[in-house]
Amino acid sequence: MGIMGDILNVTADGGREGIIVSAISRKANLSHYAVLDKCEKLVEAGLVESVKNDRNRVFQITEKGLQFFQEFKRFQGLVESMNLRY
Repeated sequence: MGIMGDILNVTADGGREGIIVSAISRKANLSHYAVLDKCEKLVEAGLVESVKNDRNRVFQITEKGLQFFQEFKRFQGLVESMNLRY
């Protein structure tokens, strides 16, 4: 869940223009292939969409993804306030 949260955070920062895989990889500190795998799962869940932009594939967070990410951040805050590890 933490990795998915990191990817959603980076794609949310990318805004409506989206963000390419290499930038997600760099900002989330994950391998290129790990990002592709996780992004595909997020696309299947409807939290992120994949768009072909010129010669690059970019990922954009969806409205559903933004709502999920906000709830996830709230959950993280609750867990941290209780000093729990997840």
